[in-house]
Amino acid sequence: MSIKIFLDGQLVDKEDAKVSVFDHGFLYGDGIFEGIRYYNGKIFREKQHIDRLWDSAKTVNIEIPMTKQEVVKAINDTVKANGFTDAYIRLIVSRGEGNLGIDPRSCKRPSVIVIAQALSLYPAEFYEKGIKIVTASTIRNPSDSLSPRVKSLNYLNNIMAKIEAHVAGCEEALMLNHKGDVCECTGDNIFIIRNGKLLTPPIDACILEGVTRNVVIEICKELGLECAEAAFTRHDVYTADECFLTGSAAELIPVVAVDGRAIGDGKPGKITNQILAAFADFVRRDNSRIE
Repeated sequence: MSIKIFLDGQLVDKEDAKVSVFDHGFLYGDGIFEGIRYYNGKIFREKQHIDRLWDSAKTVNIEIPMTKQEVVKAINDTVKANGFTDAYIRLIVSRGEGNLGIDPRSCKRPSVIVIAQALSLYPAEFYEKGIKIVTASTIRNPSDSLSPRVKSLNYLNNIMAKIEAHVAGCEEALMLNHKGDVCECTGDNIFIIRNGKLLTPPIDACILEGVTRNVVIEICKELGLECAEAAFTRHDVYTADECFLTGSAAELIPVVAVDGRAIGDGKPGKITNQILAAFADFVRRDNSRIE
């Protein structure tokens, strides 16, 4: 059975899901997106994702040609059309078809696309044994250039860092900001643990305010774990007892080495595993609530 894609109000076969070569999302990365998880027949953190999409749209001055309720329905319809109960969703809003020039006024109507697929970003072994990462020389785009809180279709900044990770034989790359402080990885937020306390970079450190990141902060409160948003450097990562990454696609994945330096004993730590287990329980409980 062909995968069904939602494209501008219609569900179409994957082979027929096409956009114009004059689409400004294709030409210039002029658009926004959300990566969303669908668990047990329900959108995970629906309000947070939809609100963030609308915030991104407002910042880049795109008027989404659907209501929030219509977008939610499009997501649910797409998932159901493909027979999924658990899935990864890519929700895309491009500025739409225009001229070859960058002038956004030539784009008459934004395009809305929903893609649903079964996704396991990393093999199960990586979640059990952890991954190794490397610091990229490519720094994170400064917020006074383009706010990292906008999930833009232009991901070249992250892709260049991802290439550095692959060249180094790693799965992910740690990105720093213009101050030299730790920001995030190419597609995930980062947490470190030292002396039982969790740290994650603050919003003003040029990071995306990740939905899964915020869930982990909630989980820490439930578990009675101290978790602070504070700036830190690579030195703090190197000397951490534990480290893990968070993201909608990756969920939570342990990091066991950075730049050739083992984190702790080089294995996923006790608190990391505790939060991993708590996250699975949180997803089950959160998606059983009636809103």
